[in-house]
Amino acid sequence: MGLLASAEDAIVSWKPLTAREEAAKEDFLEGLAHGADILSRRPLPSHLTASAFVLDAAKENILLVFHGKARFWVQPGGHLEDGDAAVTEAALRETIEETGLSRDLLNDAKVVDLDHHALPGAFGHCRSHLDIGVAVFTDGTPEPTVSEESEAVRWFPLAALPEPVAPEFRRRLDGVLARMGQGRLG
Repeated sequence: MGLLASAEDAIVSWKPLTAREEAAKEDFLEGLAHGADILSRRPLPSHLTASAFVLDAAKENILLVFHGKARFWVQPGGHLEDGDAAVTEAALRETIEETGLSRDLLNDAKVVDLDHHALPGAFGHCRSHLDIGVAVFTDGTPEPTVSEESEAVRWFPLAALPEPVAPEFRRRLDGVLARMGQGRLG
């Protein structure tokens, strides 16, 4: 299965739990009408990305990166690349690049979130991302490494998230936790 087919499968098979999630799914399905162009940064101003909500197995801590361009804490993620075989693999690749964790520490990648968000002018041609969020689990909280892809990387208790976080991050995380039966942050 190619990357576009993987993205389509992830979106089509994702089951919305709320009216907001249903609207997000419809938005993503409309994006797929652009074919392979939706996978690239150009020519479209909106494109698919993949990110990972990296949680410890106890679901008490989350691994976040400080986004240098946007100046907030957020889950690791980014653009899809030609070598990515699947959306979940793109999310894992971005996590490895941005956190330094090795692939063997990242388990059970599963699509848990669809989020279409606008981008500020600092992102140039890119005006919005159709981000496919993936839940990934680790045993314990392995030590991350700051890389060229990240300004800072840290584990945070779910009950004590840092400031500032990305706009809508708490809503997205609440949805991920609800989907996993964990409840909401408050």
